[in-house]
Amino acid sequence: MDRSNVIYLISETQTQDDTGVWRRTYNRRMVFCDVRSVTANEFFEGGRNGLNPEYQFTMFAPDYENERIVEYNGMTYAVYRTYLARTDTLELYVQREGGTNGI
Repeated sequence: MDRSNVIYLISETQTQDDTGVWRRTYNRRMVFCDVRSVTANEFFEGGRNGLNPEYQFTMFAPDYENERIVEYNGMTYAVYRTYLARTDTLELYVQREGGTNGI
C-alpha cells in the first residue's frame, strides 16, 4: 500500500461562550494514507441506502481518532463507515455532504 497521499482529519468541538452562545471549533490533523475510489458494489449498495460514496482512504489504525470529517484536495467529506481491515490498518469510506462543506 502506497500511503503517500495526505488528508486532513477534522474534529469538531462545541463550547459555550460567555454570553451562552454555542460555538463550533474545528481542529485539523494531517495523516498519510492510500486513496482509492470506492468499489462498484460499495457505490451501488451505498446509493441504495441513501448515501453517495466517493472515496476509500486506507491508513494506519492508530492515526484515526473517530473524526467524522475528512478534507482531501480542498474538498470536505463526511465519514459514513469505517472498517478495521487488519490490526493496524483502517479504511474510511466517505461521501460528499452539504453540511460538511465550508469548514
